[in-house]
Parts: sequence; C-alpha cells; structure tokens
Amino acid sequence: MSSQTSTAASWQEQAADKRKRLQALIPVEWTITPVPDEQVNVLDVPQSCGLLTDRELEITNTSDVAALLQKLANAEWSAVEVTTAFSKRAIIAHQAVNCLTEIFIDRALQRAAELDAYLKEHGTVVGPLHGLPISLKDQFPIKGLETTMGYAAWLGKVAEDDAVLVQLLLRAGAVLFVRTNVPQTLMWGETHNNVFGRTLNPYNRKLTPGGSSGGESALISMHGSPLGVGSDIGGSIRVPSHFCGLYGFKPSSHRMPSYGIVNSLDGQESIPTALGPLTVSLSGVVAFVRGILDLEPWRYCPATIPKPWSQDDYSLNNRGGGKNLCFGIMWDEGSVKPHPPILRALAETKNALEAAGHKVIEWQSLRHSEYIAVARSIWLSDGSEDYNSCLTTGEPLINSMVPDADPNDVPAFRIPRQPLTAYQLWQLNKERRALRKAHLDRWEATATETGTGRPIDALICPVAPYAAVPHGQTRSSIYTVIWNTLDCPGLVIPVTKVDPAVDIKPIREEFWSEEDRVVHDMYDPEIYKGAPVGVQIIGPTLQEEVVLGVGKVVDAALMDA
Repeated sequence: MSSQTSTAASWQEQAADKRKRLQALIPVEWTITPVPDEQVNVLDVPQSCGLLTDRELEITNTSDVAALLQKLANAEWSAVEVTTAFSKRAIIAHQAVNCLTEIFIDRALQRAAELDAYLKEHGTVVGPLHGLPISLKDQFPIKGLETTMGYAAWLGKVAEDDAVLVQLLLRAGAVLFVRTNVPQTLMWGETHNNVFGRTLNPYNRKLTPGGSSGGESALISMHGSPLGVGSDIGGSIRVPSHFCGLYGFKPSSHRMPSYGIVNSLDGQESIPTALGPLTVSLSGVVAFVRGILDLEPWRYCPATIPKPWSQDDYSLNNRGGGKNLCFGIMWDEGSVKPHPPILRALAETKNALEAAGHKVIEWQSLRHSEYIAVARSIWLSDGSEDYNSCLTTGEPLINSMVPDADPNDVPAFRIPRQPLTAYQLWQLNKERRALRKAHLDRWEATATETGTGRPIDALICPVAPYAAVPHGQTRSSIYTVIWNTLDCPGLVIPVTKVDPAVDIKPIREEFWSEEDRVVHDMYDPEIYKGAPVGVQIIGPTLQEEVVLGVGKVVDAALMDA
C-alpha cells in the first residue's frame, strides 16, 4: 500500500532529482577519492581508502555470519558499531560500483541502539538475527520510503506499510539499512535502469554483477553487507551470487513470505517469484531461512506453505547424517556448452566429494529446452502489458543491456509476443505440470543407481555457461530457469576463479546450436580473468533443509580439498 506524489517534471528531471537526493544521504565525511576508471578490481577500496578503522575492518571482513551473530549476541560487538561499520562500507562500495537505491542509516542506527539497550536490560537477544545489518533488493517496501524498482514512474511512491518479510526480519532482530539496485523490469541477468544507472562487478568493473539482484551481489561481495535479500524468478539470486563469488539460495516459490513486495509480472502465478538470501557464508543462508521459518511466516502471508524448519532434514538424519551421499552431476543442459572454468568448477566439486567418500553419478540432460520454452511463453503471455503499464511518464523500455545500445536492438528472448488467451495459458500450465511429473519420476528412478536405496541426494550443475560477462553480453539464463519451471530449490556455492593459465579456450568445429556458437565465441580467458565461479546444488521441491544440509557437505568437501 502506498501513496504517490506527482509533479509536472519530466521523467529525466525526476530521475536526476532522485539521484541527487540519494547522494545527499551520503555523509560528507564518508566520501572517498573517486576510483580511477582504469582500476577495474575495487575489492580492496574499502581497506585502501582509509575511512574504516581497524575495528570496522575486522567487523566487516568477518566472512562467517554465524560468527558475526555470536559476537553480537554476547555483546562483544554492539549493534551500533556493527551497523556503523557496514553502513560506512556500503557507502564506500556504492561510490565504487553504484549499487544502492535507498540509504536510511539514521533509522538503522536508532534501531541498533534499541537492540543494544534491550540486550543490556534483558540479557538476551531480540531474535535470531539480532543486530545483523541486512540489505534489501529494491522490491521490499519499507514504511516511509520510496520503492522504485528501477522505474521512473514509481518515483514518489512512498510505502504506507512494510512488506511481510520486512516485518519478520525486524521481529528477528535484523537491522535494515540500505536497499539495492535492480534492472528495469527485473527480467534481466544484469543490473541497469534509467533512474540509478548501471551497477558494476567489484571483481572487474568491466563485467556485470548479474541480475536482477545485482545491486545486492555487488554490495555483499565488497562486504558492504553481510547478508541481503533478493528475489528469483529465473536466476536472479543465483546468477548474481555466481558472478560475485557469494552463497545464494532460491527456495521453492512459496516457502518464504512474499506478501507486500513489489514485482514485475505481478499476479503471474504460473512460475512464481521466490525470495531468498545472498550472503558471504553458508551459515548466513541457514540463519536467514531458519530465522524466518521459526517466525511462522504462513500466519502473515497467505501464499506461504505452513512448513516449519526441519532440523532432522537439515542434519540429514534420514541420509546417514551426511555420510556416503550420492550426487548426480549435470555437466551441461544439452544446447549450450559451458566455458572451461565452469566445467573445471564442476570437476573440482566432483573430485572433492569423491575424496570425501561420496558417490557422484552422471545426470544426462533431458527435455530442458521444453522447460525454457514453457517459462518464456508464460512470462511473455501478457504481450508486454505489464512492462508498458510501468512506463507512464515517457520513460523508454530498455531493450538491451549493452552500454549505449541502439534502442531498436531487441534480443530474441525480449521480443514481445501476442498476448495469450486464458485457455492458451492453461495449456502451458498443463505442459509445465507434465514436465514436473516427468522430472520427478526421473529423479526417483535414480534410486537404482545410487547404491543408497534412495534417489540422488542432490544434483550438481552449472549456474550459467559462463562467469561474469562484460556489460550487455548476458544471454538467456537457461541453467537457472530450468529449476524455476520445476520449482526446485537451488543453492549456489562459490568454488574457484577463472585462471587463464588453466582455463584455455578449446577449439571447436561443431556446435550444438547457434546459441552454443555465440557463447563459445564470447570466451576469452583474459577478459574473464579472476572472475568467480560457483556451482548450483539442486534438490526436490520443498526440500530446502535437505539442500542446505547437503550444501554444507559440499562446502566442507571443497574447503578440505
């Protein structure tokens, strides 16, 4: 629910005013010397700029969210000093990679002081996320603040209520302090809009941080936030996590509470949006998911499934406690072969698991092109009416993420289609239902190969066919869309970085598809040098705790390798 103020100013003037207002929220003493354009890697800027104290660097460099929460709970670090440290680092990150859309540090510090007072008076924390600064993608309304979602027409919309997830995060003790950038329409694997501009990848500012949660991934990879909340309808949590070396988790679509968020294609329920975390550690993913589920979100969001956190599932008690697991591994989806560093990350994960005593069997791609076709048809079923309804001020629709692109250059997967009738949409829903059944049967059938008496415990696969690409070069998110179509939970775990000495471009004379040829031609090891590479861990629908428990096994195996 929101109120809107309107002016006669042009959309360009309104957008410029918003950027000016955002800049005014940056304390003068927190401004840094502009980073030279030729400096592509800016991960060290928070330390080298000299604004952060040794204590603030220690706090923000903490790479384990569980450790951070423990120090907050035992008052070794106060919520005020932790919030101050991350607020300063977030502002520094924004000046390097343009990741923020809303800054509300005064409100956050007031909240942190209240948490410190509560802990001092009662000797206990408010909730499981007590004092933890959490950033939010620009889809989560917070009472009293604008939520533009990258649209000029939404400037001036001030939320009258908090989204349900915002309410629950506050009840869990979190400190909300910034919101982050998104692409116009959300339906992009990059992050750029006409209001706030383009967000850059801290590992290499010539590369994209992904999308649509790219503001989150850029901020968190610079340790400007220990944990952020994003959304994922086709890869929008997982791709940015992969591109920026983070842990990211897309639960099944109705496990987290979505009521009150703003969204693209709002009302489209055939392939719903899932909400989940991006963070610096797997413990952060677990803390977020468990913290929200323990607050019984189904009591506040009618779409949320009433399924409490299962510690038994997370502990893998029905899977030998995590011993002698069996994984499937999918090297490719059959139409686009991943680049060498992606295949190397998969091989390293396989080898690490086998060295730890687990079994890994092959999973051959099957019917994946059908999953993609159904998803695209559903998303485009309105004939672009949703997008157009948000462009009421004369702001143009962004048709390409290429810098300074010809506005008439429209990628094939963005070309509008004729709207479908209700009956035609029902047929797509039937097709999706049949695909989900076929996938479930295939998953269950692996029980004859695993040697454990049960189906594979999880499937390991690419997040994308490439690491972070230069701006404007993302292709369709085929490796993530599959699992949205099937509504399977997916966890991204960072594995390695692109190494030109190892990840040599292969010579290929035959290609599986035209898209395969395009992706192959994109690869230049020097362009991708140092870019993070992750893998995706997939489980059956609504088995979030199992995926997180299995993810802990995978993460430990990789660290021990």
